This record gives sequence, structure tokens and C-alpha cells, in this order.
Amino acid sequence: MVPFGGWDMPVQYTGIIQEHLATRSHAGLFDVSHMGEIFVTGTKEDILTLLEKVTCNVVESMDDGQVQYNAVLNENGGLVDDITIYKFSELKYMICSNASNYPAVAKHLQSLASGTCKVEDKSKDFHQIALQGPKANLILETYLGRELNSLLYYHFLEINFKGETIIVSRTGYTGEDGFEIYSSIPLGITLWKELLELGKPFGLVPVGLGARDTLRLEAKYALYGHELNSEWSPVESGIGFIVKEKSTPYFGYDRIQKDKKNSPSKKVVGIILKEPGVLRENFPVYSLDGKEIGKTTSGTHSPSRKESLGMAMLDFSFTKNQTEVFVEIRGAQKKAIVETAPFIKGSVRVNTTK
Repeated sequence: MVPFGGWDMPVQYTGIIQEHLATRSHAGLFDVSHMGEIFVTGTKEDILTLLEKVTCNVVESMDDGQVQYNAVLNENGGLVDDITIYKFSELKYMICSNASNYPAVAKHLQSLASGTCKVEDKSKDFHQIALQGPKANLILETYLGRELNSLLYYHFLEINFKGETIIVSRTGYTGEDGFEIYSSIPLGITLWKELLELGKPFGLVPVGLGARDTLRLEAKYALYGHELNSEWSPVESGIGFIVKEKSTPYFGYDRIQKDKKNSPSKKVVGIILKEPGVLRENFPVYSLDGKEIGKTTSGTHSPSRKESLGMAMLDFSFTKNQTEVFVEIRGAQKKAIVETAPFIKGSVRVNTTK
């Protein structure tokens, strides 16, 4: 157990590699109750006035029952946090935010809300678990006694279960198919215990923070405090795919649009080590002629690929796929290559969403 964002969190239950590979081949269960749940309610006009101003993706285009990956921006166009937005209706949205950031996200939104718009941090009322892996759908269908195959990626359902309404979304942080389940705290504990018991014959195991990090790195998912922070724009951070043009400018609009259209001076990309060693964060990265061109932001030994990989913030001219660079590890420069695609192809379901 370790402190994490103000919580005590398990690093591992049986072992990081075992938990990682079980999630890739069968299924893993993650207690992610440290995440925050912030509700935004009011009239359509007042909600969109707030959310479009503080985020770089287009909220107005969302359908009811859709989840959207987005980012809450500060006044300079840096990130307060990367988030997922759940649209229940034109009058109600939920924002899922990271553990260390949700108080700041709630405060930021509350300071900007106007009219009928109300922002409520209900994080302490919710339990959240994530069921991830190629057998996640089968396990959860068996447990809930209902069909889930038709639930699209980045969409959610409200389901009546054991006397309350739970939220089941086809989302996750591993690159695999799976679900995130929101409930009350008492029911969440029951869900955790019963899913683990029912899932044993399917290969389901509990998974801690260690494998959560190696899984997200293989999928090349950014993590706040590593690839994302209050200074870098979404484009610099490698999540420029969520940056859209809007009729109403958001915070840092000119800066972010300039990065998107003209390329930023630096950008986060994937990197694979081609010599023995293990990538970690804050290792200097050099060009072939010995110029320092950036630093690693995350790194690990990949249990799936059996090689070291990670992400790095590099000068933009070195961010093309397969560009050769060198990473300094314990005083020695090791050859590496830039990789722009995800490091693995998981079971995550891809469908066309707005």
C-alpha cells in the first residue's frame, strides 16, 4: 500500500507482471474510487456556456448516454486536468476527474459557473471500480444478468441493480475492452467482492497501481503529472486529437489553435528503447549529433512486449515516427526510436463517436 493523491492505494496484490498479463489475456479488476465525480446541472445554455469555455473538445455535440474524453483548461491554456464527461441529458452532466485534481477542477468550474448552472463535487459519495480485459464483457453480463454487448465504446447506461441506480460505462485506462462502474460506497464494496468471486473461473484478478501504470503506458495513455500539467497545452501534451475549433473561444484558444495548426515547438510522443535498460521519467533525450532535445515523462519495462518503452517530451522536429534518438540512463546513452502508434493492440472496441 502507498499514498496516492491523498488515498492509500495498493501497488500490487500478487505481482505487477502477473496482474498486467492477466488483464491483457483475461480480465483485471481495479478499485479506482480515488477518482472524482463532479456533477454539472442547470439549463442547457448555462451548462454549455461553462463547459465550452473551459474545455477544448466540443461538448455541445454530445448525445445523451455518451462519454467524451476532454480536458479542463486554465486561463493560459494549460491543463487543470484531463477528464471524461458523461452526458445524462441537456440538463445534467458528470465529470470524472483524477484523484489529486478533482478539488481543483470543482473549484475552477464553480468559480466560472453562472446563471442556473450548478457545480457539485459528489466524489465522496461514489465508489468506482474498473473491470478491464477481453473477458470483461462476458463477466459483467453474467454478473448483472443482462446483455451489454450493444453498449458502444465511450457510452454508458444507468442500470437498476440491488436497489439502486448504478452507472456502467464502456471506458477504461488499459487499452482493453471493459467497463467503469459507479455506485454508492456500500454497494461498491459488494460489487468488488462478488465480481472477484464470480470472475475467478474466467481468470479475473484484482489489479493494483503498478500494473495500472504499465497497462496505460502500453496503450500510450497520458497521465497527469507526467505527460499532462498546468503549463503544457493539450497539443504539446500529445492529446491534440481532442482539440477542436469552437465558435466561442475557450481558455488559451489562440495558443492551442496555433499549436494545432502550425505544430508546437515540442510534443509528447512514445519512445522504445532498443538497447538493454529500463526507461523511467526525467531521463535526458539526445539527437544523433548529441544535442539534448527533451526528457522522458514516463517509462517502464513492458510485460507484453518484453522491452522498455515510455513517453517523452521532445523538440517537435524529432517527433516523427521511427526517428532515432538516444536516452541517457545512468550516464550511458542508449539508442531508442520514436513510436507514434500505441505500443499494443488491445481488445478495446473502436466505434465512431463524436
